[in-house]
Amino acid sequence: MSRYDTENTVFLLIDHQVGTIKLARNISHEQLIKNARALARTAIECGIPLILTTSNENNFQGPLINDFLDIAPKEYETRVKRTGMVNAWEYAEFKNAVLATGKKNIVLAGLTNDVCTVFPAISAVEEGYQVQVVVDAGGSPTQLADETALRRMEKHGVILTSTNQLMAEIANDWSTDKGRIILNIMYQEILVNLIN
Repeated sequence: MSRYDTENTVFLLIDHQVGTIKLARNISHEQLIKNARALARTAIECGIPLILTTSNENNFQGPLINDFLDIAPKEYETRVKRTGMVNAWEYAEFKNAVLATGKKNIVLAGLTNDVCTVFPAISAVEEGYQVQVVVDAGGSPTQLADETALRRMEKHGVILTSTNQLMAEIANDWSTDKGRIILNIMYQEILVNLIN
């Protein structure tokens, strides 16, 4: 596996919508949103391509969480609006957006892990991409559903990671400009609640 860095990576955030988040019952919504925010901020503040997608915004899934509008307004406005395709990788507009970045390392998080994350993660691996799924920036209706999806992804070569672990990998060295940016994001979004 080649190490993920700001030059070879694209971030994909799938279906972090106001309705789909209600389906994540194995992680607190507050923590899930903080982790998704940290990923989006890492992409934007480090110049990493960020692609957002939604499914059926006019149904129960609803719009993207407002946090992305504040963090990544351009990416929010140009999000890929799928009309029902479960596997985002099979939706041409989404896949073409990923291909256009030219990046072979994918960071992927979505709602839910057991439906919206598992299929595009496996599909991308099958097409030769390295895929890390950020498990704690998503969730599933039950812990069993989540664990089953994680086992299925891992069996197909998907790398499972956490938000802090992924951010540390991208930073590589906290003393660099990039490292300081990422550490600041990590502190503001996640660590402040753990150490204060």
